[in-house]
Amino acid sequence: MKNDSRARLRHKLAASAFVWDAGPGKLVAVNKVAYLPLHLLKGVDAAREVLMENTRRFAAGFPANNALLWGARGMGKSSLVKAIHAALARKTRLKLVEIHREDIASLPKLLRLLRGRPGRFLLFCDDLSFDKEDTSYKSLKAALEGGIEGRPANVLFYATSNRRHLMPRDMMENERSTAINPYEAVEEKISLSDRFGLWLGFHNCTQDEYLDMVDGYVAHFGLAIAPDALHAKALAWSAGRGARSGRVAWQFIQDLAGELGVKLSQ
Repeated sequence: MKNDSRARLRHKLAASAFVWDAGPGKLVAVNKVAYLPLHLLKGVDAAREVLMENTRRFAAGFPANNALLWGARGMGKSSLVKAIHAALARKTRLKLVEIHREDIASLPKLLRLLRGRPGRFLLFCDDLSFDKEDTSYKSLKAALEGGIEGRPANVLFYATSNRRHLMPRDMMENERSTAINPYEAVEEKISLSDRFGLWLGFHNCTQDEYLDMVDGYVAHFGLAIAPDALHAKALAWSAGRGARSGRVAWQFIQDLAGELGVKLSQ
């Protein structure tokens, strides 16, 4: 019976991507990951090079750092993680495992499951942050570096967040103002981000970068529209949203493709 269970687990781990289902404590294979090719991600060149090299080393079996991708909304943080995985999974044993923010407390259980298993596992948590009274960050701290077992050598952790220190600014400032020792009061919470060896910042894009994103999508999907008309529509779209970002550019492309009667296949 035990051998059968191990055989089933090996079969499941043959996939290249999974979602962690914390309830029953199992990995659910993802047959097709929604991702964009790396060349379509504009305005993130520096972060792309650093994260690609870090991930390549890990996939090859060498030491690498946990990474925190933080900053402006919609600038391709999660898209970059998925695109890099897709680029490397074709020729390595790198596997992507998504763990939801609300399941962080179950991370030690997931690490025990993956420890010693064949393959290299990139754990990914999108939009990670912690609010007041939330203590699940302690599980993440222990999993990243602490504990007597330590992080398994075949596991790396990537997270995206709008917050550099994963905590609300007003929460940290409040604790500083009310504590006897204001710096020690927030040291434990801030030290969570210190567990990430790589901090990669993402910032709002310029108008030129935004239009470069739009141009890249149009060329990739073969949308027939004159450049001047394209840029006028794209700028009007971003003005209506009050923002310029990779997400806004992608939403514009979806609207444009629908208007042109073109189906987008990723």
